[in-house]
Amino acid sequence: MERGPAHYRPAQDQTGGVAGSLERLQKYLAEAGVASRRASEAIIVSGRVTVNGRPVSELGTKVDPVHDRVAVDGRPVHAKRKHYVALHKPRGLICSRQDELGRATIYDLLPKEWGHLHTVGRLDFNSEGLLFLTNDGQFSLHLTHPRYGVRKKYLASIEGRVDPAMMEQFSKGVWHEGEKLKAERAWILSASKAQSVVELELTEGKYHEVRRLFESQGLTVKALRRIQIGKIKLGELRPGKWRTLTPAEIKSLLS
Repeated sequence: MERGPAHYRPAQDQTGGVAGSLERLQKYLAEAGVASRRASEAIIVSGRVTVNGRPVSELGTKVDPVHDRVAVDGRPVHAKRKHYVALHKPRGLICSRQDELGRATIYDLLPKEWGHLHTVGRLDFNSEGLLFLTNDGQFSLHLTHPRYGVRKKYLASIEGRVDPAMMEQFSKGVWHEGEKLKAERAWILSASKAQSVVELELTEGKYHEVRRLFESQGLTVKALRRIQIGKIKLGELRPGKWRTLTPAEIKSLLS
């Protein structure tokens, strides 16, 4: 007996946990490479799609990417497996796939079959630390768009002395080159005339934001490391090494 479309029952998400994370059929088709989302809508309306053997022509239909059997014109459609990778980006690498100056990229550290993954945000050439890569657009949006408020923690070594008043100002916001920059939290770990060490938490991830915060006060960042995104810490992951995120970690980032 054929099963009906997945929106009649609970689902398991692609990370293996029960989450009810059903997907709109046109999104599923687009991510599987059948056609663009708009073109996939036309394919559905024309009656060319079946789910678990039953014709489907309603755009509101949702499917379980793990368990439902989707076909277009009788040919099975398989969702592309989603990957979630944590990398400790070293200094001296760029986050692009290619560089016109011939500099090394983070993709030189990854298996060749992962060349299609994109970075979730970026770290500049001289910065290091925790960086995620994925082929899941919704995951990227959730971690990078300010409305979700996912915090990123940075450890910065500063040339010169910082003071508590400066940290308080960062929490209120400062202007730099016509743009307001703001840290959710900023605190001093150590401070001397020669060098200070500061931790900061940010949510927006504007261009070179940490460095620009200190530039606004006439100070220079000597070294910068991202040590945490959401609840995921860099931990003991060594520079240049990577690991896949666990289902529990993915869920924590999206919760």
